[in-house]
Amino acid sequence: MLSGLPCLGSGLGYRPELAAAIGDHSDRIDWLEVITEHYLFEPGDQRETLLDLRRRCPIVPHGVELSLGAPEETDGRYLDALAQLVADVGAPWFSDHLSFTRAGDVALGTLVPLPRAREVAREVGHRAQAAQEAVGVPLLLENITYYLDLPAPLTEAQFITEVMEHCECGLLLDLTNLDVNARNHGYSPEEFLDSIPLERVVQVHLAGGEDDPAGAMALDTHAAPVPEQVWTLLSELVKRAPVRTTLLERDALFPEDFAELQAELDRARAVLLGAPGTCAGVV
Repeated sequence: MLSGLPCLGSGLGYRPELAAAIGDHSDRIDWLEVITEHYLFEPGDQRETLLDLRRRCPIVPHGVELSLGAPEETDGRYLDALAQLVADVGAPWFSDHLSFTRAGDVALGTLVPLPRAREVAREVGHRAQAAQEAVGVPLLLENITYYLDLPAPLTEAQFITEVMEHCECGLLLDLTNLDVNARNHGYSPEEFLDSIPLERVVQVHLAGGEDDPAGAMALDTHAAPVPEQVWTLLSELVKRAPVRTTLLERDALFPEDFAELQAELDRARAVLLGAPGTCAGVV
C-alpha cells in the first residue's frame, strides 16, 4: 500500500498569511498540506477555496484532532467527514499525530504525549488501522515534541516501532521534532533513526525553532528557518528510507520576502532528487 504512493516532491504548509505568495509562486510549490480541522465542518465557500487550491497542485490533509490515544473511541462523525474531505481533494494519504488531544468532552488544546507502554502502543495501532480503513487511503503517523519526559517502559523509538507492529500505516517523520527531543532529552537522533522502521517513512516535516531565553531547552516554534542540523538529518534519512515527499512548516514570523521560503523548498527538493531512492528523478 505504501510502496505505490506518489512522489509529491517539496511541499508547503498552507497558511492564510501565505495565500497571496502561494498564488504567485504555485509553479514552484509541488504540493500543499492543509490543516484538516480547518475544512472538515466548514461551509461550502471554505470547501470551494480548498478545491481551488487543489486545481493548482495536490492537497494532503494534516490533522490535529484524530486523538488516537484518547480514552474513548475515535469519533465516527469525524472519520466520516475526514473521508469526505480526502475524497473531495483526491488526497493520496492523510496524516495525524501520535498523541491525544481530548479526554471525554474536554478539548486539551495541545498534542499530549502518550504513555509509552506496550498496551498503549497496541491500542493506538489498532485505532490507527481502523481510521485508515474508514478513510480509505493510507494514514501517516507523526512523532511529536514533548518537553516533560516521565519514566516509561519504552523509549520513544521503541514506542513508535511497537505502534507500527499493530497497523499498516506509514510514518510522517518530523525531523525538527526529532532534533528538539534529542537535544532536550539527551539521546542521539541517529540512534533513533536506527531504531524505527524506516521502510514506513513516507513524508518528512521540516521546520525551525529556537532555544528558550535561558538556553536550557530547545523549542519547536515553526517560526524560523530550518536549522542546519535538521538538513543534515534529512540528507541522512533519504539515503536509508523511501521518503516520498518533504513538507516545510511555517506558522509565525513569516518572512517578508517569499524567496526565503522558496529557497528552503528548493533545497528540500534538491535533497530528494539527489537521493538513491524511488523518487530520484521523479519530483
